[in-house]
Amino acid sequence: MHHLFFRFLAACLTTGTAFCASQSFDLTISAGRHERNNVPVRVPISRGQIGNERIASVMLSRDDGQSVPAQWTGPSLTSSAPGEVHFILPHLAAGESLHLKGTLSTQAKRAEGFMWRDQSGHHTDLVLGDRKIVTYHYERLDESTPASRVRTYKVFHHVFSPNGDRIVTGGLNEDPKVHSPHHRGIFYGFNRITYGDGKRADTWHCIDGAFQQHERFLASEQGPVLARQRALISWHGKDAAFAEEERELTVYNVPGGHLIEFASRLRSTAGLVRLDGDPQHAGFQFRVHNDVDVYTTNQTIFVRPDGLGKPGEARNWDPQTRMGPVDMPWNAMSFVLGEKRYTVAYLDRPENPKEARFSERDYGRFGSYFQYTIDKDKPLTVDYRLWLQDGLMKPQQVAALSANFVEPVKVTMMD
Repeated sequence: MHHLFFRFLAACLTTGTAFCASQSFDLTISAGRHERNNVPVRVPISRGQIGNERIASVMLSRDDGQSVPAQWTGPSLTSSAPGEVHFILPHLAAGESLHLKGTLSTQAKRAEGFMWRDQSGHHTDLVLGDRKIVTYHYERLDESTPASRVRTYKVFHHVFSPNGDRIVTGGLNEDPKVHSPHHRGIFYGFNRITYGDGKRADTWHCIDGAFQQHERFLASEQGPVLARQRALISWHGKDAAFAEEERELTVYNVPGGHLIEFASRLRSTAGLVRLDGDPQHAGFQFRVHNDVDVYTTNQTIFVRPDGLGKPGEARNWDPQTRMGPVDMPWNAMSFVLGEKRYTVAYLDRPENPKEARFSERDYGRFGSYFQYTIDKDKPLTVDYRLWLQDGLMKPQQVAALSANFVEPVKVTMMD
């Protein structure tokens, strides 16, 4: 026992820390008015709570001593805290609360979970064990041939099925029969952008010299609770870059499907930049594999706050009449790919710009867009969630996901 103590003491002295393996705190998690099931919980940790220490790991336990898988990360895009504690809350009934004890440590601990596997300069895969979850395609613009330009003029994320056996999103397909190949996986852009002295750009179709380009990775996290990656992406018109985006994707380790959070902060590098578009080619959108368009469009069902739609029925905001779905808190699309039905839920936040104009297509694309003007001192920040699972979801299931996102559990922390 003595040699273990001296090894522990030596580690503390080497790192120069005051507490080394123990900085304790207490958490009370309150469900509020909603029942909670498999909810990611994020606890921002202030500078005053950690001082100048370099935290490497965290341990959480219940009052009965049962450990709770937890992960320490740096700050997320939308956080001002120097660090965060994350865990998944399996269940908490409405009105109930849970007490947890936590310990921050400067010592890293080995933990199984998500891993990023980078193919430098081309793409990076997120895996959980041997199962692929998402792929970020970030090859830089290649204008050596028309085909290479189309392949590389935008960055995007592919999503795999919940069991990892196939890609469920569309993109990077040179088949001329592919419907709207500019719609790719998880994507964010606008087809009617004005900047500078009336110059125009389209970062959706990426025509007339426009494109989006990955510049570098800004942060990366992996572990048992979540994986997160943040990239700097430049938005270009025909002559030059007019904006820079920090794009962050977070995937949570919850059972039953993929829970993906997409956050972005877009800053102008060219004075006023007006973002505009139409419901089909702007904003934050999700596009499924082209096989849906080829084989199963008549089986696509949209799940909305007012209930299940009819197979093949879609609703779209109309720019001419200015009528149609706007400001929905959530929407979901259920589609058949191969022999299997999936549902992807799209969760908006009240803080995202409004009016949010929604678009649905039975071939497997949906999302919303808005109009916004950014300036050097007025960036645009958005935050969305996606949930992908097997089978047809019911409206109340999607509503519960939305409540977890926009009305999160209340966390009270005491040192």
